[in-house]
Amino acid sequence: MADFAAIRARAEKRKGGAAVLDRLLGAAPDNRDVAKLSDDRILSTIAERVFAAGFVWRVIEQKWPGFEEAFLHFEPKRLLFQPDDFWHELASDKRIVRNPQKIHSVKENAAFVDRVSREHGGFGKFLAEWPADNQVGLMGFLGKHGSRLGGNTGQYFLRWVGWDSFIISADMAAALRDAGLDIAESPTAKKDLQKIQDQINAWVSETGLPRKHVSRILAMSIGANHTPQELAEYMGE
Repeated sequence: MADFAAIRARAEKRKGGAAVLDRLLGAAPDNRDVAKLSDDRILSTIAERVFAAGFVWRVIEQKWPGFEEAFLHFEPKRLLFQPDDFWHELASDKRIVRNPQKIHSVKENAAFVDRVSREHGGFGKFLAEWPADNQVGLMGFLGKHGSRLGGNTGQYFLRWVGWDSFIISADMAAALRDAGLDIAESPTAKKDLQKIQDQINAWVSETGLPRKHVSRILAMSIGANHTPQELAEYMGE
């Protein structure tokens, strides 16, 4: 595998120097902070990432106050008590993006969040206690038990709630292959995901960086060289 210092140096050169790259990396996350999140904020973030998948993120962000109102501020227990008519009427509610499948996923994920919360004393606490070096396992759990939380949606959800996560974007995967990791161009197989996990863990141990930063450095070291403003907007910052 290529030395990570060389990968970082390439990212610094592309972005205009070490100081610019450091700003783009953002603050180092602390998984313990995720334990403080209430279940309604967890469900809100899940829903936001689900609705944003395959859609223009900026539109979802602009409409989000309407989503909060329409979905009763994403309080899981309150949503679970709503009759079928409530969910049916949402399909014609102009405050939200009227996608019936994604609307239904909110109901399913309300049950998912409530169940995990009751078992662990809070969904945020459950996330905070999950081993940081096993994101692939957590992604599998979200994909299996949540609704529409497989693939990158689950990864973005973890990033958005502040869990120290990597995101397997096309550029990040390309950087890993360029560094010598034997994975598919679009790595989704379990063996490829585990290879990625193991290599990220190795670089975290070597550099002392959080997984979020390792992931971003990889993505910014290759591919289209987006401006700092474009990257900030893309990352929701």
